[in-house]
Amino acid sequence: MKKKAPCGIHLVLNGWCRLFALVDAVAEALGFNVLSQMDESLARQLVELGYRGTGEVVKREDFEARKAAIEIAMLAERTQKKTLTSAGKDLQDNFLKALALREEDNRNGKVSMIKTKARTWSTMPQIKLTVIFIRDRNSHGQEVSGYIDYAHRLKIEDFEVYFSGKRRLLPKPTDMSFYNWDSHIAVCNSTPNYQVIADNPEGLLFKYKRDRKILNVDSKTLPGDNSTRTPIQTELYIQAVIFDHISRRKT
Repeated sequence: MKKKAPCGIHLVLNGWCRLFALVDAVAEALGFNVLSQMDESLARQLVELGYRGTGEVVKREDFEARKAAIEIAMLAERTQKKTLTSAGKDLQDNFLKALALREEDNRNGKVSMIKTKARTWSTMPQIKLTVIFIRDRNSHGQEVSGYIDYAHRLKIEDFEVYFSGKRRLLPKPTDMSFYNWDSHIAVCNSTPNYQVIADNPEGLLFKYKRDRKILNVDSKTLPGDNSTRTPIQTELYIQAVIFDHISRRKT
């Protein structure tokens, strides 16, 4: 029985599966036993050298790059299934739905396959991080507001209580920024992902440490390169806004 390549991991697997199918076909035509490591290796070399009918010739280094990206993606997929606290929850409010859509990205990041002009493939981490703005009243009836580094809070806090509706997510004095409108207490903190720029004449800014891009949270201006601002219609808070930033910087 022939050995079948693992399939079904998004579109990038198609190239891998086609390569294995092509190897098997060539090996069978030449009378090779695919289960033999030596014969399989020889068959692959013949394919790389162009012994085939039609289709793209895949060099071994390109194949290894694709294979590595697939393995990383499969590992991330298995990990996120075990760690997503929003999975299986019956979420009714738009705010919680928006957080659920972004949970995987902020926990694990993404790995994409980038094809260059030279028709070669390489892996480039594509990290999507979210900053959450919330304005509402705390348990003491005081109006508070602040900006939350979603990825950082996910690492240090269990979000099960928020997605299950047991508690509401609110800014804390330990978040990127916090302001109590009654006591006039204002606090700013840099996080592992963002540096807070509080002395800017135009208002509060956040610098993403990975690519050094600036996130401007002023609603009267654009949020910055590779960033988006999304107001959320929610019944849970007086005001909620989500800022998303995508970094494509090579490591």
